[in-house]
Amino acid sequence: MYVFMDAEYNQFEVEAENMVDALKYLEDGLTCEVVFYNGKAISVELPNSVVREVIYTEPAVKGDTSGKVLKPARLATGFELPVPAFVSIGDKIEIDTRTDEYKSRAK
Repeated sequence: MYVFMDAEYNQFEVEAENMVDALKYLEDGLTCEVVFYNGKAISVELPNSVVREVIYTEPAVKGDTSGKVLKPARLATGFELPVPAFVSIGDKIEIDTRTDEYKSRAK
């Protein structure tokens, strides 16, 4: 079970099997919407994009800075996605949660 809290500090539990896609990006403090059916929380809807820190990726190969060369990067949640070669460990990136794709470097 995962527990979510609203602005009035009411807590809602969502079963882990209903959280499959959301778990890739879920971190404390993330604002999201909990979907209810018959008074029971059944799933979580994430924002369209989130900013996350890259905790691991291979170093860029000199000369591969065009932005078209992709390499895998891992987030703190364990989720991996392809990112441009110029992205480094510690960079914050914006990710489209609907497509699981890199959008840009976060500012």
